[in-house]
Amino acid sequence: MDHHPRAGLWTGLLCGLVFGLGLGVSQMVDPRKVLGFLDIAGAWDASLMLVMGGALGVAAIGFRIVLRRPAPRFGDRFHLSAVRAIDAPLLGGAALFGIGWGLAGYCPGPAIASLGFGNVEALWFLPAMVAGAGLQRWQARRGGTALAQTRRWS
Repeated sequence: MDHHPRAGLWTGLLCGLVFGLGLGVSQMVDPRKVLGFLDIAGAWDASLMLVMGGALGVAAIGFRIVLRRPAPRFGDRFHLSAVRAIDAPLLGGAALFGIGWGLAGYCPGPAIASLGFGNVEALWFLPAMVAGAGLQRWQARRGGTALAQTRRWS
């Protein structure tokens, strides 16, 4: 199927804008909202659970529909992970992600979207996030770690 070479880029931009708008409307660009959800012993704010539940429902339905296709609309194949094991690198990465989320109140998507909403705190978080990603890639290339060997995309 022939497509305009930039069709996938425009689609990605549109999806990113809708995602960022959803984060803004749900107030997930405000780290106080996220930290309020994580504070189960204090003034717990359960609204993030509703946002996550809605997102999971939409994603579950969307994946069922889209993966029936032989290929994505603007690509030759789907790029899905072949790894199905729950291993130490996955658990370690999840723990580090959770710790960072709990300390900063940001995860990558809302941190980027919060810049569009004028949240200058994200200017401190984003360079640290990029540095962490760079360190992981450097470490994986340097040592041929299990992470580099097991995380293959098909």
